[in-house]
Amino acid sequence: MRWHSKRPADVVAEVKSDSERGLSTAEAATRLAANGPNRLATRHGPSALRRFLTQFTQPLVLILIAAAIVSAVLEDPLDAAVIAIVVLANAIIGYLQESRAEQAIAALDQLVVTEATVLRDGSKRRVPSDQLVVGDVVSLQSGDSVPADLRLLQARELQIEEAALTGESVPTQKTLAQLPDETALGDRTNLAFAGTQVTYGTATGVVVATGDATETGRIADLLANVETMSTPLTRRIEALSRLLLWVILGVAAAMIGLEALRGASVLESFDAAVALAVGAIPEGLPAAVTVLLAVGVSAMAKRGALVRKLPAVETLGSTTVICSDKTGTLTENQMTVTQVWTAEGELAVSGIGYDALGSLEGPEQARAVVHECLLGAALCTDTRLVNVDGRTKVEGDPTEAALLVAAKKAGLTEQLAHHHRLDLLPFESQHMYMASLNDGPAGRFVWVKGSAESILKRCSTARTADGVAPLHHERVTKQVEALAAKGLRVLCIARRQADTTEREVTHEQLDEGLVFLGLVGMIDPPRAEARDAIATCQRAGVKVKMITGDHAATAAAIAAQLGIEGRRVGNGALEAISGVALEKISDAELPAVADSVAVFARVAPEQKLRLVKALQQRGHVVAMTGDGVNDAPALKQADLGISMGRTGTDVARRASAMILTDDNFATIAAAVEEGRAVYENLVKFLAWSLPTNGAQGFTLLIAVAAGVSLPILPVQMLWVNMATAIVIGTALIFEPREPGLMDRAPRPVSAPLLDGGMLFRIIFVSVLSAGLVFGAWYWALEVEHLSIAAARTIAVNAIVVVGVAYLFNCRSLTKPLWRLGVFGNKWVWWGSLVMLVVQVAFTYLPFMQKLFHTEAIAPIWWLRLAGAGALVFAVVELKKVVLPSEPARVRQGHAQQPAQ
Repeated sequence: MRWHSKRPADVVAEVKSDSERGLSTAEAATRLAANGPNRLATRHGPSALRRFLTQFTQPLVLILIAAAIVSAVLEDPLDAAVIAIVVLANAIIGYLQESRAEQAIAALDQLVVTEATVLRDGSKRRVPSDQLVVGDVVSLQSGDSVPADLRLLQARELQIEEAALTGESVPTQKTLAQLPDETALGDRTNLAFAGTQVTYGTATGVVVATGDATETGRIADLLANVETMSTPLTRRIEALSRLLLWVILGVAAAMIGLEALRGASVLESFDAAVALAVGAIPEGLPAAVTVLLAVGVSAMAKRGALVRKLPAVETLGSTTVICSDKTGTLTENQMTVTQVWTAEGELAVSGIGYDALGSLEGPEQARAVVHECLLGAALCTDTRLVNVDGRTKVEGDPTEAALLVAAKKAGLTEQLAHHHRLDLLPFESQHMYMASLNDGPAGRFVWVKGSAESILKRCSTARTADGVAPLHHERVTKQVEALAAKGLRVLCIARRQADTTEREVTHEQLDEGLVFLGLVGMIDPPRAEARDAIATCQRAGVKVKMITGDHAATAAAIAAQLGIEGRRVGNGALEAISGVALEKISDAELPAVADSVAVFARVAPEQKLRLVKALQQRGHVVAMTGDGVNDAPALKQADLGISMGRTGTDVARRASAMILTDDNFATIAAAVEEGRAVYENLVKFLAWSLPTNGAQGFTLLIAVAAGVSLPILPVQMLWVNMATAIVIGTALIFEPREPGLMDRAPRPVSAPLLDGGMLFRIIFVSVLSAGLVFGAWYWALEVEHLSIAAARTIAVNAIVVVGVAYLFNCRSLTKPLWRLGVFGNKWVWWGSLVMLVVQVAFTYLPFMQKLFHTEAIAPIWWLRLAGAGALVFAVVELKKVVLPSEPARVRQGHAQQPAQ
């Protein structure tokens, strides 16, 4: 219902209520029974059992399960048990990784559970807010949390903090006036919304929506219906898994066919196929990826970013667009006076926020007039600044707090103490000003503060250094426009000399004859560190977009100060598209607009969600930052939701994948670099681990083609895959970041984990390693006539030793080892040493021999195997020098377009 476009009396009639007596107790009970309590419906996610069982549906896991079943059928229970244990371990790891339940709806529910003052049977009473029904008449006062969506019936100087819902950086001045039907959410000044806070004034309103029907409830519904996005990492690993699935199934089928042509039994054919499946599947990959991401989580936590969902670490490295809320994210969320303009000149005010650290800078002849202007502005306030745990806290209106801080910077604290208030004319929307009658050392004055439009027409003179002079209205009006164009909120300050007999101030006294003191320009200033972070992101090819509930002019000005790049209008200013204009853009046109425009203002929650989806349609990996309730649906829809830890709402934090514990946008740039490093190390791990699996697969293929027995057993392959991945593969996770990460273009969304060059390298190393492994096995069996168990032990150790040597190649995929520093990663050395010790135990300890069908080998074989490893290392290093390759770089500081 468009309650804002209806008259108060019509709304009361439509909800069948009485503005003087409210509802009767009986009627309220009837409506409560019919419509339910005023709280959000509870929505439950998948059960714990379902989340656990989902871990067994991955393609590669299904192959392993099939392999375990075949091993059991072939009466090989030990192999079947080992495979089953590996599958179960991976499932537990995956379940623990995904076990954080979504609690955003519960957090929203808590927002609206308060008490309310309600009119029932003609008398006021306090009731739990969940007992409110449509038609209840509710009273509000400063400090109250609005318990339901209300159409205001009466209001006196009512101001409500709605930043968490609309993104507006200052409290909204409420009115009773009927508004146009198409009025945007943030401009519906005759409504009070559930979960927002009353900062000033009093009011009564009639409840027009409760529970899920409120604006907060609508956001909860948006949040519940947003599909959780898969991350670039999960999509790429799924694509790699599907590729491996079909390759393994195809090769296994071919192997069974070859065995059948040789006249082998069905039992032997299936045994060979199981061996191939177990050998080719990288069983250690899930564990290694989890450890890799967990290390990234730890590194990010040290830099101020708390990751709630592990794949979010890598998503940062893939991000092509960051959509940021303005208030509290890119700005300080502390209104600050930056300029004071008078007829004598202008002074700049330094310092940011509510701490009075700063000064006034400008022409000396303007200082006295500026001081009087700030004195009058500070006397026209009802706000207090209090110190809580070493931090300045505002009790009242942020705009008035900014005026008090500016007066302190001007050294007016003592003068303010010598002025005694006699009367106050509160701010009213129909007059657009506030006036205070004060006694002071210089006499009795009425100080007036308000909009330039309302005050300038009442002024005939202006304060100057020599007294007063005629006011040049046109000059002042141009200055108002100039300040507004910078995104500043402009207040006009004036005064009138009062007679010593005057004890009160009236509107009639202020109709004319005021002396203009000056214009005060203030803004919620951009964070200095955010400006540097945005420059870093844009240099790294990541676009930054501002999506806010604030006004378009303010948003565009802040975006320009922050250095955000985007489409510009005729005068060169950044283009800002409002929510009203956005509503008129079709779904087909929106992706192109969202891609080119950098600033979106007065945006409703569902529009933020729509913008994120449009950018994703354009092929972008989208990170969304925000701190308000209104950001939660878009945070969940984005590939990566980032919320603020200090100032962010509980709802936003729980809907996000990452939380900035220091509320510092600059942390995002650091996290992007960390995410790129995680991805680089993941590719290095895959480039190292897949040849290990490939070597085993090609070794089996050679054996089947040659018609000989299996050189490696399935249980031995499981040992190789799990032990090497955990002991030495994870050493690559700790590889230091290579220089130039933030000068590279973001990876295209469609790019696979492994490109053509990397696939060639994996196949080449796999074939080379397989030739060495099969050769060692054949030599041991046919030339030295060792037992089949000893030959298989040699083959297993050959795979491990070659893997250890190749590990050093993979420290960088493009640079030779000597350019990195041979000892640059101590974990590679320690891991290699531990792995060799473990292999000695695998070879010589009796219980290991029994479990894995191994046998002791002569020491000379270790030297031979070391030579095989050295050969592989030398060949790969030579390839880096002869055929070097470098990643794509960002050209001229701009991002390359993502894949369409």
